[in-house]
Amino acid sequence: MSPAVRGPALFIGGDTDYVALVRPALDPADPDVRRAAEQAGVGPEEFAGAGDTWAVLLDSGGEGDGFELPGVRDTEPAGFAERLRDALAGPAAGPFEVDGGAVLRLDARPAGEGAYAFTAHITPPGDDAVPVTVETGPLPVDGLLADLDAFLGSLA
Repeated sequence: MSPAVRGPALFIGGDTDYVALVRPALDPADPDVRRAAEQAGVGPEEFAGAGDTWAVLLDSGGEGDGFELPGVRDTEPAGFAERLRDALAGPAAGPFEVDGGAVLRLDARPAGEGAYAFTAHITPPGDDAVPVTVETGPLPVDGLLADLDAFLGSLA
């Protein structure tokens, strides 16, 4: 069993093709976290860490990856989520782009009634980083808006 992970998370995509912004937080009081800490030879609080580092997770065709975003504050993922929410809730039903800074850009295009598909352009930090593109299938706008509201609420 893996330790319980909490924290704000925004997933855009499906089971195998997605991009996610997450700020994982382990609960030091969780029995699984306590066992894992004991096995690692450290205290649960040290094992759980500060829980304040954002990360980008991605999966494309079953090939997952991810990287940390040191120094990113909550305001940056919140701003990205707000811009995405505004674009989805706006009156135009055409393609749009949401810039998430140096590591993430979303290109959205209509994909049927009340749905969008996304192309996520992800550039991991570092000089030798190789950019990755993730294509999602159609995602219902209503579900995306609910997820965005929940994500923004978790940051409030």
